[in-house]
Amino acid sequence: MTSSSSEGTARAARRVPVAVVGGGPVGMLVAAELVRYGIPVTVVEQNPATLDVPKAGTLHARTAQTLSRRGYLPVTEPAPHLLGVERAQPFHFAGLPGLTITGPAVEGEPIVGRSQGDLERLFERVAREHGATVLRGHRVVALEQDEEEVTLTLEGPDGPSHLRADHVVGADGARSLVREQTGFTYEEHLPRTQAVLGLVDLDEPHAAPPGWTVTEHGWTVIGPNPFGPSRVAAFDFAGPRPDRRTPLTLTELKATVSRIAGRDIPMRNARFLDRFSDYSRLTHTYRNGRVLLAGDAAHVHFPVGGQGLNLGIQDAVNLAWRLAHRLQGWPGAGLLDDYTAERRPAAARTIDNTRAQLALMTPGAAHDPLRALFTDLLRNPAVSRQIGDMISDQDVRLPSTPGQSPWTGTFLPNLPLLVDGGRTGAANLTRSGRIQLLLLDSATAAELEKAAAPWQTAVDVVHAGAEMSLPFTALLLRPDGYLAWADDGTAAGSPGLEAALDSLLGRRVPAP
Repeated sequence: MTSSSSEGTARAARRVPVAVVGGGPVGMLVAAELVRYGIPVTVVEQNPATLDVPKAGTLHARTAQTLSRRGYLPVTEPAPHLLGVERAQPFHFAGLPGLTITGPAVEGEPIVGRSQGDLERLFERVAREHGATVLRGHRVVALEQDEEEVTLTLEGPDGPSHLRADHVVGADGARSLVREQTGFTYEEHLPRTQAVLGLVDLDEPHAAPPGWTVTEHGWTVIGPNPFGPSRVAAFDFAGPRPDRRTPLTLTELKATVSRIAGRDIPMRNARFLDRFSDYSRLTHTYRNGRVLLAGDAAHVHFPVGGQGLNLGIQDAVNLAWRLAHRLQGWPGAGLLDDYTAERRPAAARTIDNTRAQLALMTPGAAHDPLRALFTDLLRNPAVSRQIGDMISDQDVRLPSTPGQSPWTGTFLPNLPLLVDGGRTGAANLTRSGRIQLLLLDSATAAELEKAAAPWQTAVDVVHAGAEMSLPFTALLLRPDGYLAWADDGTAAGSPGLEAALDSLLGRRVPAP
């Protein structure tokens, strides 16, 4: 899709509530979410069309669960007989077998295969259908912000232009211009290794070592395909390349893979070539004034385990409902400030676990006993569950204040509920993007509904029943599936609900 087919041009889109810089899956999802709330958005993306490259293709459990709650993936029918049942899929940790990713059967499969390109197209289609302006073939070359707005300088097919926005979301990747020009500070770990990746034809696909293979020089990761291009990667522990931005060639890919494999791996017809390293970066905050970061613009890590795309998608959903409610006039101080508090710890933990994986992957006899020990540990169900929940973000619990129910900050499972005379899954309740007040006990329903009245333009009241015993009587459910408040007998009833809504949204000042 070229800029000529975009809905408008950079010159026409002079002022918007939100400009999203970067139209990969993270940026397009932010845009899709915001326009579904009725917030006008302009996306600026330098690529004229989606790039189909062999990068991320794994949606881990919590990401898939979140996307189903927002309507981008189907919701599993939560039949009562599935409660307490789990589904499991094999995965790996540091290339070692034995890890199992497990999730509730009421949520569907714990791992969903979906390419980055397919997700980008899906999110862009939804964004355009709801009125987003997508400026493909344009790039941001400068950014300035003041107390009132952010001004972007663009370059496109028709030359330079300017775009002004109330807020800017930087989703422009690891080399983010938005991050650098806005002055975000960060902590980093310099690279110790280099890696090469290509989509090529293998002359002898059946002779290539399949999967994750460690040698004395490093690792090869090869998906042999006798009927088309094969994905070929190698992790080289000889040290980082002095200039990691030097374009990779087919000659270098073949030489590196063959050297690490210890034998010739003939290949030709490169469709895609790229290099990366174990460099990691994490910004100290995800917000600087009117500019917010999401995805690789905020955090970068060694891409093992498919965690980067998942972090970015969860960033996007978390940020979008917050920014939408702020632009709809809700004054809660935590709406934008709590974005960093909730999402940065997940990125920090991912950086730590990918660095740990890289340490386990260090080749050589000195590390072989460590890998053997860890392989045995992964066969222990408790260890596998702990690491699997970490990789898939199913152990994420959001910050809560003292005195709140222990359910606050947790992710609500797709429980079967009785609503309006029929059964539905809890995951269906968040499709609208509105905050949901679930009332499960008729004795307290009227009191809680009255307490929520000042927030009725943002909160839906749902009277629900259940076919099983539940440990709570009322819930305040956010659009991303997490609980902002729960009444389990310790939440102070309606005063606790009002305090939670005050903290979440603040209170609008009545019009004179």
